[in-house]
Amino acid sequence: MEALVILSKVEQEYLLHAIEAALPVRQSRQLCLWTQGQFQALLPHRIMVCLQFGAQDEVQHVECLHSTVLDAGLLARLGDKTDGLALRLARHCRDGVRLPAMLDASGAGEARLPLAPFMDELRALGLDNLLVHGTERLPGGSTFFVLFGLPHRPRPRHAYFFELLLPHLHLALQRVGQQQRQARAGALARPVSAREMEILHWVREGKSNEEIGLILGISGLTVKNHLQRLYRLLGVSNRAHAIARGMALHLFEQSIPPLARAA
Repeated sequence: MEALVILSKVEQEYLLHAIEAALPVRQSRQLCLWTQGQFQALLPHRIMVCLQFGAQDEVQHVECLHSTVLDAGLLARLGDKTDGLALRLARHCRDGVRLPAMLDASGAGEARLPLAPFMDELRALGLDNLLVHGTERLPGGSTFFVLFGLPHRPRPRHAYFFELLLPHLHLALQRVGQQQRQARAGALARPVSAREMEILHWVREGKSNEEIGLILGISGLTVKNHLQRLYRLLGVSNRAHAIARGMALHLFEQSIPPLARAA
């Protein structure tokens, strides 16, 4: 990592373009476009997982960024907030691994040593080469970034690019997380009630009003009335739109209603 890296004129231009493109990033879509666009010119990869931590090291926000359609199970294994591979890498690296760190899954080179415990898992997922970096613990929260599936063996040069871009990644992710928290807090006129959340859960499961009524011990007409109020609250007109709006507002990430858990 200490080896002197001299950027070529083309690399300097790529770096400047990447930094400029990061400045207006405020939303998840913009973050995805940046990391899968200008960022890729310097650090090509298949998937990037971004983790935002709070002041007490709690996971506040996770972004899985990729340009192609990927299996939902793979994304869950990488970006799960409780035991995802990216989170385990972050915890492992915070226990003393020097950052940025690299893993060459071919098994060649000393760069593989700090992340060697993850070698077999990465090979099984088909994401051989790995590059990770993150900030130190900061009063306002820290961030950690994992590049999965680099097309070539990671080199100290790639780690240097990551080092240069880390402040811009950190600030961009912080802005995205803040924007999403503000959107969730101010998007609805009132919170979704526990009963409405139960009904929305079963709507997502494909249940009819009558079936939901049987599950909850109320009439189908009462379910319909709850749904109409929920539609007005969410600003939608049908079940499909209600589910989509609920996902956009991260409502399904809240605690699962007791009856839903028992079913």
